[in-house]
Amino acid sequence: MIKSLVITGYGINCEEEMAAAYRLAGAEATILHLNDILHERDSIHHYDILNFPGGFSFGDDIGSAKILANKIKFKKMRSGKLFINEIDAFLKDGKFIMGVCNGFQALVKMGLCPNIGGNYEQEVTLTHNDSGKFEDRWVHCLVAEKNPSPFLQDISGMDLPVRHGEGKLVIPDETIRQAIIDKKLNVLSYTDKNGHPTANYPRNPNGSDLNCAGLCSPDGQVFGLMPHPEAYLTFYNHPDWARRKRLDPLKSEDGEGLNIFRQIVGFIQKRKLI
Repeated sequence: MIKSLVITGYGINCEEEMAAAYRLAGAEATILHLNDILHERDSIHHYDILNFPGGFSFGDDIGSAKILANKIKFKKMRSGKLFINEIDAFLKDGKFIMGVCNGFQALVKMGLCPNIGGNYEQEVTLTHNDSGKFEDRWVHCLVAEKNPSPFLQDISGMDLPVRHGEGKLVIPDETIRQAIIDKKLNVLSYTDKNGHPTANYPRNPNGSDLNCAGLCSPDGQVFGLMPHPEAYLTFYNHPDWARRKRLDPLKSEDGEGLNIFRQIVGFIQKRKLI
């Protein structure tokens, strides 16, 4: 069975929903406190997917997910190596990492996403929404065609909820920005009601560069997004479910967010059978 590790810890609060998503997708899900991993009571190498859920890790002091990112990136193991070396080995084994909301912020600040340079140096950031306030709303997201992420294969778009105060992607370097475009790493974009990528509020809830809702690494193994797919596992999570059900009584009762978890679990299962 595919094994998924879901990290929890101080201020992280979406671990149960993320674990439920993997179980519904047919995987085994284990929730572990961050310290269990950093103090080597268990190892990320026992798992196929490493997940950083949403929340407000360490109270988002000094910036969203910055403390979480630094604790993971600069923690020294008993071997003397930094924990980022363990993550590097995990990825070189062909495994996968996903971060949602605060988890995405951590991936960005660890340098894991987009990691165009391949050296785990931070290349972009996620900062305060243009609205100047916490955004809690539903958005529609478009999946980029021919993108490298196995989390999003066979998905064209989906409605998802957002709930964040620092979700605006900023790309300070034009070379990095162009590489994200060329390599199709902007895998998920906020759209208007007609399904076209938009910078206009509130369809784009934060003012992200490239209208970006999610990024992946060039090899597709690391995927981060601001919307919460684990919060849309059943049709009935959607605020418009009743009207949609009347229009299409035979519509699947699965939530669109569940598709992301099914895609990655199915991808790993197929690869293990080869």
